[in-house]
Amino acid sequence: MKRLIFILPLLLLLASCYDQERNCADFKTGKFKSEYSTGGKTFTSTFERTNDFEIANVNGKTDTTAIRWINDCEYIGTKANPKNMQEKKAVNIKMLTTKGNSYTFEFSLVGDTQKQKGTVTKID
Repeated sequence: MKRLIFILPLLLLLASCYDQERNCADFKTGKFKSEYSTGGKTFTSTFERTNDFEIANVNGKTDTTAIRWINDCEYIGTKANPKNMQEKKAVNIKMLTTKGNSYTFEFSLVGDTQKQKGTVTKID
């Protein structure tokens, strides 16, 4: 029992030192390649992001999204030319971790609790 009293604080101290890298500002603008899975399918796209817009190429189609940054690691995206009610819904995107030239992210429709995850690699 005495050992547990000494070991438990040590383990908590070591666990609190673990910190994920989050250099989100490095990924606010540039050219990227994205990969994510949803509904059992994996999707890959390329896109270019400025401070205000994301221009994506998905399956040979170009799509523009207006973005509003909440902080360096999170933004809200709204399609510039939505074609239906589903596309009118805003998407919340949050960078979770960064490593080298890539980051992991999660996204969901604003207000939705179901989140999807993916990875993005900076290509320029």
